[in-house]
This record gives sequence, structure tokens and C-alpha cells, in this order.
Amino acid sequence: MSRAFVKESDGEEIYDDLPDRPIDPRPNFVTPAGFAAIEAEAARLQAALADAQARGVRADIAELSRDLTYWQSRRASAELVRPVADCDQVRFGHRVSLEYEDGQRRSYRIVGIDEADPAKGLLSYVSPLAQAMVGKRVGDHASAGQQGAAEIVAIECM
Repeated sequence: MSRAFVKESDGEEIYDDLPDRPIDPRPNFVTPAGFAAIEAEAARLQAALADAQARGVRADIAELSRDLTYWQSRRASAELVRPVADCDQVRFGHRVSLEYEDGQRRSYRIVGIDEADPAKGLLSYVSPLAQAMVGKRVGDHASAGQQGAAEIVAIECM
């Protein structure tokens, strides 16, 4: 019988068998900022885990251990990709400005999987829009999903 989610006699839930966080099997390309963020998160979790261990809170220990294992794995598999200084075509690490058919402009930076935050203009290199843009040049069009095609109006090396 699994011991996950077993109640102790004092009522405290124990999470001994939390499932691992899934790790994307694709290459773990990261920008320098992304690598720094991974290291910062691993350090934060290490400190939080030490605190949870000192307090003896098993549920926190299990969750923090799982998350720390994930970020340590991501750090170990990280492939640091420095943006190419040639901005003639869209590549990993570049910021790309698009103009949609309705005249609206948006800017996205192509980053690693764990760095992605579309609301902040950070697209994972595996996203459909990023894949549609990579290799294109200013003036080319990329499929922008529901919003239709968008023209690449600028490429900025970062």
C-alpha cells in the first residue's frame, strides 16, 4: 500500500510519495538570464528546505524536496545559449517585434522552456509562434495563431 497521503495519529498529513514534476524531454536551452533564474530558484528552495527540515514539517519537506530535485535537474541539463549578435534572422534569445493584420504590435523574446512567460513577452522556443518565427527575417510573415499572420518588423539581439 502506498504511504502517500497517510494520516498520522496526530492528524498531520504526510506526503512521502509526491509524484515527480514532469521534465520536458526536449533540449533545455536557456538564456544567461534563464540560467541565473534557475540557480536562484534552486538556492531559494535549498534554504526553504533547510528551514522546513528544522521545523520538521514533513509535508513542506516533501514538496520542497520534489521541487528542488526538479530545479537541480534543470540546472544540470541546461544548455546555455548566448544570443547570436547577427540580427538578420530570428534566433533563440532575440526579441522580435510583430505587426498584426489589425495594426497591433507586440514584441516577444524567444527563451527557454522554464523562462517562458507570454504575458511578459517571453516565448518558449518550442511554442508554435516562436517556431514560426525562427529563421525568418524582417518583412517576413509568421502565423500568429488565432490572430492570423503577423509581419516581423524588427529583430533585436539581446
